[in-house]
Amino acid sequence: MKRRRYIYIIIFLVLLAAVFGFKKVSNNTETSLTQEDVTTDEIKVTFVELGSVGCIPCDKMQPIMKEIKEEYKGQVKVVFHDVKTAEGNPYIKEFGIRAIPTQVFLDKDGNEYFRHLGFFAKDELIKVLKMQGVN
Repeated sequence: MKRRRYIYIIIFLVLLAAVFGFKKVSNNTETSLTQEDVTTDEIKVTFVELGSVGCIPCDKMQPIMKEIKEEYKGQVKVVFHDVKTAEGNPYIKEFGIRAIPTQVFLDKDGNEYFRHLGFFAKDELIKVLKMQGVN
């Protein structure tokens, strides 16, 4: 019984360290997000996509995310969290996810200014980026 309690405590501490120690770090190394990325003068918007590989609307967002990343390089940071993985699962609670895909838009200070649920067409997404001065 004591051994099981110690195991639960260790698991809890590891999860706590992961949530608070590595806050806003993506499980996708290509699009990782750190506080430094959010607060740099160049980055005007951080576009966080919370979804899962294999989810049809989530998969349809992948090419749009790639295009945004390329077309607005230096102004927009694109981050993807696969919330169905162990690494991405904590972001469900952190961002209050009710459905996937969910797009969360953070301003240069890291504050959420817009949120969208479901597939988000590129032309509508660009309007949200322009709200923060992205050209």
